[in-house]
Amino acid sequence: MSDTTRPMTTRDLFAMKRAGTRIVSLTAYDALMARMLDSSGVDVILVGDSVNQVVAGRSTTLSATLDQMIYHGRAVQGAVHRALVVVDLPFLSYQVTIEDAIRNAGRVMQATGAPAVKLEGGVTMAPTIRALVDRGIPVMGHVGLTPQSVHALGGYRVQGREAAAAERLMADARAVEEAGAFSVVLELVPAPLAARVTKELTIPTIGIGAGADCDGQVLVLPDMLGMNPGFAVKFLKRYADLDGIIRAAVSAFGEDVRSGKYPGQEHSFE
Repeated sequence: MSDTTRPMTTRDLFAMKRAGTRIVSLTAYDALMARMLDSSGVDVILVGDSVNQVVAGRSTTLSATLDQMIYHGRAVQGAVHRALVVVDLPFLSYQVTIEDAIRNAGRVMQATGAPAVKLEGGVTMAPTIRALVDRGIPVMGHVGLTPQSVHALGGYRVQGREAAAAERLMADARAVEEAGAFSVVLELVPAPLAARVTKELTIPTIGIGAGADCDGQVLVLPDMLGMNPGFAVKFLKRYADLDGIIRAAVSAFGEDVRSGKYPGQEHSFE
């Protein structure tokens, strides 16, 4: 693990890849959770546009807005001392023109204080990534299953299983690296293909549903904590059952209120 007395940088991620040290990443959308992740040694905190699903209750990430990402990004960055915070650029904030991408990515960094942004896409988005990097905006790429293109991809399904699709994914990953991204997320990619990408690239790969050979792993925090029991996919490992714990606590609180047990004398002021 890198030095815990100073903030993580993109250079640290490169050093971790070279040393074979796995990168730990989780999503966060608020100061409370971000503080917990940071103090627990998480290396990268992603303020994902998944907030639009797990917090706002939407069916996809597509309706996430720039203001929404800035609000949550500011909350997370303000609570973090060590982890590298990366904020997702939402749908249509960077795909229309390169000028839009520069303006919106710059606004995210200015308004949140976060040191990096993430965007989806490979070969087609390489010129945009290069334009951002050339202007001093660190970019994390994202290839494979790209949730902002879920309808074009025909749903949430593994990408790169056929030979031609695997070569396209390889080309996307190479393009992201060549454009100057400091790392790339590989989502829903067959494990052997993800291993091949990880071996070929010099930038770190962060896997989600991409097998064990990526340089790091990321999960959506509420999913990992068991707060979203209706969401069940093969790659997800639940490390807690907070859904059950929270429901039990709320039920106990309700019973105490209805019976008059709470508040007791010890919870009241004379």
